[in-house]
Amino acid sequence: MRLPSWLSQHLAALRALLFFTVALGLAYPLLLVGVAQIPGLSGRAEGSLVEKDGTVVGSALIGQHFTDADGNPVPRYFQSRPSAGGDGYDPLSTGASNLGPESVADTLPDPADPESGSQSLLTQVCARSLAIGALEGVSGARPYCTTDGVGAVLSVFRADGLTGAVTRAVSVNQACPATPFLGTYEGATVECATPDGDYSGGVITPVRGDAPDTSPIPADAVTASGSALDPHISVAYAALQAPRVARERGLAVADVTSLIEDHTAGRALGFLGEPAVNVLELNLALDARA
Repeated sequence: MRLPSWLSQHLAALRALLFFTVALGLAYPLLLVGVAQIPGLSGRAEGSLVEKDGTVVGSALIGQHFTDADGNPVPRYFQSRPSAGGDGYDPLSTGASNLGPESVADTLPDPADPESGSQSLLTQVCARSLAIGALEGVSGARPYCTTDGVGAVLSVFRADGLTGAVTRAVSVNQACPATPFLGTYEGATVECATPDGDYSGGVITPVRGDAPDTSPIPADAVTASGSALDPHISVAYAALQAPRVARERGLAVADVTSLIEDHTAGRALGFLGEPAVNVLELNLALDARA
């Protein structure tokens, strides 16, 4: 007896549904669970948790901040790179800030609501560089940054729109009553910005300033990772922090540098990426040494 075509089609669809349910809903997950139990992989599958004196203090795969209750860096510890995940390194908010090279103009906060507004990527980098420079005792100056740690950016108005004499210039990232980083620009007095000001008619113009091309503060110290969870910092950032950590702990810089080398992982597969230092493991090693 030949089944109607519509019934044959439904039975075929049902068989495909059952097959893929068993294969992808049961067999494949069980296979992955089995692979995760292979020696060398089981620790990662369970979160690579790190314990100290029997207490879990973090994960080797997820970064964390080493700050006090007010959010200030604890000087005796190496500091992690910034994180864009929630309040920082939140596994439930993993992801990048999605800000790119053209993010140079801030949205100034309303005076009645200080939490409103947002910083551009440029201002975030400038502010972080200034703070790290003060912490490490080096210059935090960077090109296109003001001395007060915001992006050195003007909204420039010209007589003929995009051409002609400059009729007005506003430092869009410096809210009044701040003193603009430039007194004049092409003959026009530079103004500070107001939260309710409309500067969209001007040309956004970053101003380079006289900071050197290279900074002693490496890029990973002032930018977040794409996942917001990176537990590593560059060897250069670790080396920058070594004198401070050694001073705070009463150790020789050479001893701290040796610990950095011991906790530096090489390139993935020998050629991908750059060597990196796991901050949590390094700080635990410092505590153990003390």
